[in-house]
Amino acid sequence: MAVKRIIVLHGLYMSGFVMRPLCYQLKKAGYDILNLTYNSLSPDKGEIFQQIDAFIDGQSAALVCHSLGGLIARAYLEHQSEQSAHIEKVITLGTPHKGSHIAQHMHDKGFERLLKNSVEFLLSNNADWPFKAKLFSVAGDLPLGLMPILRKGSESDGTVLLDETRLHGMAEHQVFHLSHTSMIYSRQVLEYILNTLATKH
Repeated sequence: MAVKRIIVLHGLYMSGFVMRPLCYQLKKAGYDILNLTYNSLSPDKGEIFQQIDAFIDGQSAALVCHSLGGLIARAYLEHQSEQSAHIEKVITLGTPHKGSHIAQHMHDKGFERLLKNSVEFLLSNNADWPFKAKLFSVAGDLPLGLMPILRKGSESDGTVLLDETRLHGMAEHQVFHLSHTSMIYSRQVLEYILNTLATKH
C-alpha cells in the first residue's frame, strides 16, 4: 500500500514550528500530516504514542524525523501497538541511532540537567534496525557545530557523527553536504524524502 499519512517528529530543543516548511511541502504533495510537538527534554511516551496511533487510524503511514525524533520513532515501533504495524517507512534526518556522542559528553561533564529525560533516548546504544518498517537514514557532512572541537578529524554534521547515523538493517543511508539543522530546510533532502515515500521498496 502507498503511504497516505506522515507523522513528523522534531528534534531536541525544538518544536513542531521548525518543521512547518517541510510539512507544508509534504502536504502539498498530497499527504496527510501530523506535525507532532512534544516536550523534547521530558518526552511523554504514552501521550506521544497515543497521538500517533490515533492519527494512523489503520492507514499506511510513514515517520519523518529530525535528530532525537528518530529515536522517539524507534521507541514507538518497539512499543508494538496495533497501529504501529501500519508504519511502512521511517526517514530520519541527522538521527544518532547509535547514541549521541555530544549527549554523552554533556552527561559525563555534569551537564545532564540540560538534557533531562531525553538521555533515555540519546544515550541509547542501538546496533541494528530490527523492524518491518524500512529505515532511510539521512546524514550531513557539513561540520558546523561543536563536534569538530570534541572529535577533531571526525566526519559529522556538526552535531551528530556520520557513524552514529548508520545501522545494520537500514534500507538506505544517504549523505548530503549539510549541517544538522539545515537538512530540515534543504530542497535536496525534500526531494529525497518525496522520492523515498513514492517509491516501492
